[in-house]
Amino acid sequence: MRYWIVMPAAGAGRRFGGSKQYALLGDRTVLEIALQPFLDDPQCVGGSLLLAADDPHRNRLAAGLPSHVSVDDGGAERAHSVCNGLRALEARAGAGDWVLVHDAARPALSAADLQRLLHHGGQDAVGALLAAPVADTVKRAQDDGGQVGVRRCAATLPREALWLAQTPQMFRYAPLRAALERAVADGRTPTDEAQAMEWQGHAALLVQAQDSNIKITTATDLLLAQAILQQRGV
Repeated sequence: MRYWIVMPAAGAGRRFGGSKQYALLGDRTVLEIALQPFLDDPQCVGGSLLLAADDPHRNRLAAGLPSHVSVDDGGAERAHSVCNGLRALEARAGAGDWVLVHDAARPALSAADLQRLLHHGGQDAVGALLAAPVADTVKRAQDDGGQVGVRRCAATLPREALWLAQTPQMFRYAPLRAALERAVADGRTPTDEAQAMEWQGHAALLVQAQDSNIKITTATDLLLAQAILQQRGV
């Protein structure tokens, strides 16, 4: 097994109220902690970190990365950033190489979950993503144009087949690049790489995350991530 890492980190973090990837967890940023499992994994042979062209942290991050991980320009949307990362790897990655795409705002990925994903995904013809089965009762809201944060319930949905997608998501280089470039060319915006692959008829494996893999969206999430990492001794 060998793979490349692509980490889109050019977002503005509007819901967080700023660039959440640069919030501090201890003495390191969320982004740096999120990237570390791949830098520590000898199976990861290189990658691309996608930042905004005017990111003030760009030079500092580039100086601290190993030579096989490049810093490249992100795009307006996640799909554009990942496309740019794949293009940056073009001269190094083979068509059949595995590529893992991971959110810069997920600093709590465990080494065990990463290896579980690689094990199951590496044996699949399409690829895989970490995910979690929905545990709560799921409601569908009425489209009644109610006030923000308040909606009337329309129905209760069966949750048995529902999973919450996480990252990393792993696919072969050539099919992933083709799926994302087709989506961008068609003016479509996939919310993750698995959706772009689905639009091309490819169904990925859902690999259940055994450990917390929280995504930083609000300031409260930052506190939860800090507690998780402290409990792990990170």
